[in-house]
Amino acid sequence: MLKCQYFFINNVLKYEVMDSEIYDDIALEQIAKDKFGIPLEIEHVIVRHVPVSRVAYATVFLTKSKQLYVYISGTSRLLLKDIKTIVSRMDLTAETYIPPKGRPAYFDDIGSEKFKTVFPGRHNPLPEDLQYYRTLAPYNPALVQIREIKHGEIKQFDPDASGGWRVGAKFTYRRIKAI
Repeated sequence: MLKCQYFFINNVLKYEVMDSEIYDDIALEQIAKDKFGIPLEIEHVIVRHVPVSRVAYATVFLTKSKQLYVYISGTSRLLLKDIKTIVSRMDLTAETYIPPKGRPAYFDDIGSEKFKTVFPGRHNPLPEDLQYYRTLAPYNPALVQIREIKHGEIKQFDPDASGGWRVGAKFTYRRIKAI
């Protein structure tokens, strides 16, 4: 819930975001820089700290460069496959799953390690062989660049709702690639 202070200046209603949200935004920008190596400037938070499972929360935000991201963190172990499921159930389409800072091939490296433990005799696996094993990479916290919001609704986990998910916010976004 966004907490605002409302006041009038020259007969125009203005509002000011309370300090806790500003500190949350600054902390999120710092996490993106420290853990993922991406300098972000948050322009607007669409949903803040909404539940996306019994142990994980997400924040969806728009940067000043008009890129949409979702930051997901949890209190238990999350894998890339868990993050992919959460992003899909939130009705978001992922563009890029941002790897940890300094490890651009993080998911491929973990996938190769997992593959070699299962098949120790096979060398030089194909990318198709690693597809499943990449999803077993630990990924908490996660930062995902979003391509689009399906149906203009961001969903959040609600065990009391029909299907376990309900609309958390309405926002339309679709990233169009320039050729």
